Amino acid sequence: MDLRVMTEPQQGATYDDLLAVARATEELGFDAFFRSDHYLAMGIPGRPGPSDAWVTLGALARETSRIRLGTLLTAATFRLPGPLAIAVAQVDAMSGGRVEFGLGAGWYEEEHAAYGIPFPPERERFERMREQLDVVTGLWETPEGETFTYAGTYYTVTDSPALPKPAQRPRPPVILGGTGPRRTPRLAAERADEYNVPFQPLDAVRERFAVARRACAELRRDPATLVLSNAQMLCCGRTDAELARRAERTRHDLGLLRDTQLAGTPNEIVDRLGAYADAGATRTYLQLLDLHDPEHLELVAAEVLPQLR
Repeated sequence: MDLRVMTEPQQGATYDDLLAVARATEELGFDAFFRSDHYLAMGIPGRPGPSDAWVTLGALARETSRIRLGTLLTAATFRLPGPLAIAVAQVDAMSGGRVEFGLGAGWYEEEHAAYGIPFPPERERFERMREQLDVVTGLWETPEGETFTYAGTYYTVTDSPALPKPAQRPRPPVILGGTGPRRTPRLAAERADEYNVPFQPLDAVRERFAVARRACAELRRDPATLVLSNAQMLCCGRTDAELARRAERTRHDLGLLRDTQLAGTPNEIVDRLGAYADAGATRTYLQLLDLHDPEHLELVAAEVLPQLR
């Protein structure tokens, strides 16, 4: 199983904080560094304030050399698809072809209100995401020297030169994710390289994966070609006291983390990851709750990561 590091910097992180975690991610042998794409903290002030996901990843692209980089997930409500395709292609080039493009419909209404971003009804958000995927991948995949035109309900593109191209050809891997039980896994089976179910208990992850596999079968796609992944909050400690201290520092209930996320000793974490692997996951994103606790990541790298290889 691939283990990827995932951060939620809107909860309170500077670029330097993220740079330190990304460098540790690379040095300790993890597969990738991902970040959320949010503009408002949840439940706390989130000082010093949010940072833009693709600005951050562009900078990290020049400060790292091996790890994959991406978002879980860029909200389709935040950006127009043409400029988004340009930004992601540029970051891919800056990284030497290490970007993965995660896209979601957007869900956090309060952050839209806080920064003047329209927040249409759920069905429209999903359809906008579908059209954005059409436009972004269409621009990337258009052969050089040709133009791209698209007429959708929400987005229209006319005779675009479809530049710049990403370093990865024909395009970076596409990750679609969310907790929706039907439309998202179906769209992932149709269009994505990876389907991600974030922060859900094991039974829910298993059910969503099953829907995605059935959709692949209906579409005559080999289910093995769709990467299935999950994302979980991480709280690992060698002792109960160490676990309790980490949970307390991040204001999380340890019992709830044990029940629904990845919390426990290194061996317990390995067993829990094994259960997700049995459900079909070949990749897990580990959300670090405290970006100022380097020993946490070092512990997982030393005692969890080797058991998964």
